Amino acid sequence: MPSVTLSHAAAMTRLGNALSDQTRTRILMCLREAPAVPSDLAESLGVSRQVMSNQLACLRGCGLVEKVQDGRNSWYRLADPVLAEVLGSMLELVLEVEPDCCSPGGCTCGIEADLQLDSGPR
Repeated sequence: MPSVTLSHAAAMTRLGNALSDQTRTRILMCLREAPAVPSDLAESLGVSRQVMSNQLACLRGCGLVEKVQDGRNSWYRLADPVLAEVLGSMLELVLEVEPDCCSPGGCTCGIEADLQLDSGPR
């Protein structure tokens, strides 16, 4: 069995902290699909720009998202492409535990947001 260090535990705690808030979880799920600007994220998730700013700051502090400047625009993306895979695996686990959550007709649990955000820098 591999040893678990304090840094491993701290990383898992940061991820757990990020996922403990539904807005942050929804942001991560959106960024899993494509980078986005904060105003588009705020509008799509139905939160104020201030709330979005605070949640993105938290996710940056956790090391899960990064900001990319594109002229006057700031795009956000997942800090590591592996995180998209991990989130996908976690979603599959949730679906196995709660099989009625999402069906071919659509998601009823609110985890996946049907968002059409502009593509940004990758």
